Amino acid sequence: MPAHPDPSVVRIDGPWAHRDVHANGIRLHVAETGEGPLVLLLHGFAGFWWSWRDQLTALGDAGFRAVAVDLRGYGDSDKPPRGYDAWTLAGDVAGLVKSLGEPKAHLVGHDWGGQLAWTVAALHPRVVHSLATISAPHPLALRGQIRRTALRKAPRNQARAMRHLFAAQIPMLPERRITQDGAALVERRIRSWSGQYWSGLPEAAERYRTAMLVPGTAHSSHEYYRWAARSQLRSEGRRFTEALGREIEVPVFQLYGADDPCVLPRTRIASGQWIGGTAEHHELPKVGHFPHEEAPAATNALLTAFVKG
Repeated sequence: MPAHPDPSVVRIDGPWAHRDVHANGIRLHVAETGEGPLVLLLHGFAGFWWSWRDQLTALGDAGFRAVAVDLRGYGDSDKPPRGYDAWTLAGDVAGLVKSLGEPKAHLVGHDWGGQLAWTVAALHPRVVHSLATISAPHPLALRGQIRRTALRKAPRNQARAMRHLFAAQIPMLPERRITQDGAALVERRIRSWSGQYWSGLPEAAERYRTAMLVPGTAHSSHEYYRWAARSQLRSEGRRFTEALGREIEVPVFQLYGADDPCVLPRTRIASGQWIGGTAEHHELPKVGHFPHEEAPAATNALLTAFVKG
């Protein structure tokens, strides 16, 4: 495993086309397949566009234009020194929809990508046709559950489940830790967060370890966590809370793994107060934090039915 791989290492061959798209002042790398209504796929922490390999083909075959993006700071997209606040990241996604030549998109996001999808639906509702989140409650629901459980000593509470968020606040050290030994910590986290039946885990872990070693990625990926926590002490955090408090009027789809150790059951159902339209909620048994990778067939069936509906 190269110590500092070139960003192009993430341009993995397959039944998709790679290209660069400029949006919101930066260059974003995307992988694309199919024709039809746009479905924009947003990955989570430590991942990159390849997280959606199974959904790219399934949605393309189902009559959609499926586009998976490397978010700002990841993969082969630009990694500027700033812009990892939710306002700017939401602007990246809204700008990407326009740059792809579409007025709206079905947004699908996992983990951090799901948090971002909720944010785009609140801040830029005109570009969102529907919203599907995987292992990602509404940001205010997650924040509320963390605050409620932060001082509790129960072994399973939402604050403990998100302790990696707090660990990311230390300057420089998280970047050193996550890139040590060929980014071995990435694999340990994936294994601890996933269910026990994910047959493709070894390949995924290898891909994500390599992607984390791309120069700039370790720092950029932790900046997401840093803004999320530190903004709570600033005026922009209050403004963000107010902006995110509006109801989501587009159809909403939520999918979780029943064995997800990162998003606990009470948090999974706490997003309802911000949903003003129709909603679906699904849980897959024996699946952890990565339903779209651990159980791609079940995820594809549910997701395809939702966006078609």
